[in-house]
Amino acid sequence: MMVLEFVIWGAWLPLIYSYLPALKFTPLQQSAILNAFPVATLVAIFFSNQFADRNFAAEKFLAFSQLVGGAAILGLAFTHDFWTFFILMLVHCLLYVPTLSIVNSIAFANLKDSKEFGLIRMGGSIGWILAAWPLAFIKMEVSDIRWTYVIAGVASFILAGFSLTLPHTPPKKAGEVQDKLAWVEAMRLLAQPFVLVLWILTFADAFVIYAYFNWAGTFLGSPQVGIPTQWIMPVMSIGQVAEILTMAILGMTLKKLGWRWTMIIGIMGHVIRFAVFAFFPQVTWLIIAVFLLHGICYAFFFATVYIFVDEYFPKDVRSSAQGLFNVMILGLGAIAANTICPRMTVYYTAHDLINFQALFVIAGGVALAAAIILALFFHPPVRGTAAERK
Repeated sequence: MMVLEFVIWGAWLPLIYSYLPALKFTPLQQSAILNAFPVATLVAIFFSNQFADRNFAAEKFLAFSQLVGGAAILGLAFTHDFWTFFILMLVHCLLYVPTLSIVNSIAFANLKDSKEFGLIRMGGSIGWILAAWPLAFIKMEVSDIRWTYVIAGVASFILAGFSLTLPHTPPKKAGEVQDKLAWVEAMRLLAQPFVLVLWILTFADAFVIYAYFNWAGTFLGSPQVGIPTQWIMPVMSIGQVAEILTMAILGMTLKKLGWRWTMIIGIMGHVIRFAVFAFFPQVTWLIIAVFLLHGICYAFFFATVYIFVDEYFPKDVRSSAQGLFNVMILGLGAIAANTICPRMTVYYTAHDLINFQALFVIAGGVALAAAIILALFFHPPVRGTAAERK
């Protein structure tokens, strides 16, 4: 289930940033398409997830969403008109994004020990890696990227059918779905300076990581680097391999370094990666090797944020607090990057050559500023937790 779930997302996301300009979409049109996913995330956080939890058996909702969403993403392979492309992408995202929570619900409902979830979730990273390889050994032009939508669509159909074989997971009763007022309580905790600082910096780091997604694939295929199109996704998938390894040592790192320094290392991973991209574009082996830092960038910051929220927030608002940070990680940070980055790309393009050095220096500067602010102003209480104090 997890492997297929993330094959779908991993198949189309890395190369869409190169594909949309090839379709001659304007920066505004590109932003609209790219923002379909984070907008769907915001809808899911505030509506779709609770609606699905209360009204549908999880496995049936998953089957329906993947069937219809799979048809939409498959249609993108044969679409060149902006409005059709945008509507199909929006339909896919609105149906797919809630399933990211649904598959977690199915897993937790049917595991004897919730600690086993880490091994189940690892299937997601494996799925992302597998999505990168089907076209690796076929010579591709940019126009051939459309086949990634075929892969995503086929994977969706397979998961739709497979969902009906999963254990029955009935809809949650009214008392099992968190009270909407929990959002108000979660927002009130932003009055604590260390929580507010982390929330704002989570937006900054989300912006940076989506800037990476916006530019990395195009950068690898540019004349400055020259990676063949069919090898761009496999090279980027190195980050998911590193993510698995980094997650394995995250617990030990947190115990030795603590919250602040673990997160700082995660943000500094972006700084180092962008510096290598900016100043060593012709050193191919170094460009490829630095993708290993993606595991540090993700696990040492975003995964750490989720763990931090779970420990520091009161139990009765914990789920809403996770959603509050997801607003930044999957919503507002992504929207900001997907809106700004296409325009920056056009601004720093001359004679059909993109000035990637300028782009990566700016993104690296944002990351460095976030790391410095985190070091200076993020001071969570040493003794006790917010839950205990409350």
